[in-house]
Amino acid sequence: MSRYLKKSAAKETDRARQLAVRETVAEVIAEVRERGDQAVREYSEKFDKWSPEQFRLSGEEIERIVATVPEQAIADIEAVQHRVRRFAEAQKESLRDFELETEPGVHLGQKNIPVGSAGAYVPGGRYPLVASAHMTVLTAKVAGVERVTACTPPIRGEIPAATVAAMHLAGADEILLLGGTQAVAAMAVGTETVGKVDLLAGPGNAFVAEAKRQLFGEVGIDLFAGPTEVLIIADGSADPFVVAVDLLSQAEHGPDSPAVLITTSAQLAHRVVAFVEELLPDLPTADFAGPAWRDHGEVAVVEDLDAAYALADRYAAEHVQVLTEKPRAALEKMRNYGALFLGEGTCVSYGDKVIGTNHTLPTRGAATYTGGLWVGKYLKTVTYQEVTDPAASAALGELCGRAARVEFFEGHARSGDVRAHKFGGAGLPWAPAGR
Repeated sequence: MSRYLKKSAAKETDRARQLAVRETVAEVIAEVRERGDQAVREYSEKFDKWSPEQFRLSGEEIERIVATVPEQAIADIEAVQHRVRRFAEAQKESLRDFELETEPGVHLGQKNIPVGSAGAYVPGGRYPLVASAHMTVLTAKVAGVERVTACTPPIRGEIPAATVAAMHLAGADEILLLGGTQAVAAMAVGTETVGKVDLLAGPGNAFVAEAKRQLFGEVGIDLFAGPTEVLIIADGSADPFVVAVDLLSQAEHGPDSPAVLITTSAQLAHRVVAFVEELLPDLPTADFAGPAWRDHGEVAVVEDLDAAYALADRYAAEHVQVLTEKPRAALEKMRNYGALFLGEGTCVSYGDKVIGTNHTLPTRGAATYTGGLWVGKYLKTVTYQEVTDPAASAALGELCGRAARVEFFEGHARSGDVRAHKFGGAGLPWAPAGR
């Protein structure tokens, strides 16, 4: 049984907004598909006030832009990318190609093959999200993707130099200063100057997430990664000030970013709400965090931690932070989340910016069926088969003939019959005379 001190007030508004987003995205994709670069340029001008001669940066332009980034910022980017690369490489090592002989002369195998090309979307628009370049570009290159096209929008009409530096240092093969639905559509369908990719990856706003949803099938996508979500599970041992700070740290991503607290302590819940209201007015990003907390913030009080874990699983939130006496219990108790952040020494902001795990994670309930972006998202796990023993092929042929005829698939059955005949001497009563 849960009692809400604060409940989201934006459910109906959200539905109407989603419909409007869907219609806008469908229009942009159709126009880019029909008119290519011209449509891309028109929408870039309309939405971002950005229409340079070329969206793709040349090598010389990249070098010039990277040179403007302070040395400390470059060192920090490299330090974070070292962490991301190390974790991604460990993920790749956990996957293996293998072949086994299931019976004499029957060989079955598995290979992990990287996609040929990927489009890495790095959000921006208002604030440069440098870390997303590490998560999308670098992880793709560790996976072995040959061509990675990275897109990021201008920031208030200016080039986001640190983001360009991060994309370059991560190994991007092409860098486009282009954002929003028009960028995603251009990479997915291809234009005169933007090469079509096999897979789209990266987080973004509601328009980017919807574009990926509509284009899925024509290209692959990593996952549906929309507006950021945070859910904190706390017991009476948690510091309410820390809880409040951590809720607001994620609410500042955007006015539609849910921030949820589930706690066993009514006293803590009230203190957290009071701290949030006290901290908000002076937060530099209050114009985003304020509406997010007002419209999407929720606070629930539950009877015990088992109830907290169960309620959190129903949310299936992107980020779940566990501020309890025994935070690792969540590893056994919970099933649905994008990523867990255990204990007060950890926070979602570490995952977003510096710790090394990937921050592109499922939102809007997608954590019930998928995890976040990782090396494996850029790999196709494929199989192969080879039968080298004639007797084994004959036996499989007889089995295939019987199994296929149960399903009335005579053509399949005959493929098996031919091998039973050729390698085992079985008859072919259906074969034409002289064969």
